[in-house]
Amino acid sequence: MRNIVTILKKQVKDTLRNKAVLIQFVMFPVMALIMTKSIQIEGMPPHFFIMLFATMYVGMAPLVSVASIISEEKEKNTLRVLLMARVTPWQYLAGVGSYVFICCMLGAGVFCLLGNYTWQERGIFLLIMAVGILTSLLLGAAVGIGSSSQMAATSVTVPVMLLFSFLPMLSMFNDTLSKVAKYTYTEQIRLLLQSLETGESAPAGLVIIAGNILLFGGAFAVLYRNIMCLGTGLAQKS
Repeated sequence: MRNIVTILKKQVKDTLRNKAVLIQFVMFPVMALIMTKSIQIEGMPPHFFIMLFATMYVGMAPLVSVASIISEEKEKNTLRVLLMARVTPWQYLAGVGSYVFICCMLGAGVFCLLGNYTWQERGIFLLIMAVGILTSLLLGAAVGIGSSSQMAATSVTVPVMLLFSFLPMLSMFNDTLSKVAKYTYTEQIRLLLQSLETGESAPAGLVIIAGNILLFGGAFAVLYRNIMCLGTGLAQKS
């Protein structure tokens, strides 16, 4: 627990100096606020902009933030120091991820307040967002830990981010893309948020999201352990 808290405090200080990461937490909530309050089109579904930008927020902000943080620490050899201190993969991920998760949930709270939901619907909305943010965190962690530098992480993060952020939006207008998008966690998050309006249940979506979580979490664990073994080998040689 001490390791997790120490990493968490470090991330708070680093993010206040890193405006590129900080802006990820506020960009989409602000856009949703502006669009919801300024654009009213006849026939437009209720909470259209809230669900649209909330889904994009889930697929972009946690992924980009975590990948940027981890790849930067790896490039500056901060991660190697943590490895020498016997920090386990899940301690490290809990320290970095908990900070990003809290910041992203504050943004999710903005989306929630924009909609005229009941208290029960607000609780469900935040729970759905939390699951999506957690999944995106694991994906960003896998990308960050598997990249040799922050620039390399960015080159991978951008197409992955665009895929998971914009595919749910495009799937609303294209049946072919919809068949592909249904296997992604962001599309299932969009459908779950939409179910608040329609009242339909989506149990299959939970199974797909769980599969995404296991896939991304497993990738992160394997990549982290490979780096740990490499760091241990270099230490023994020196």
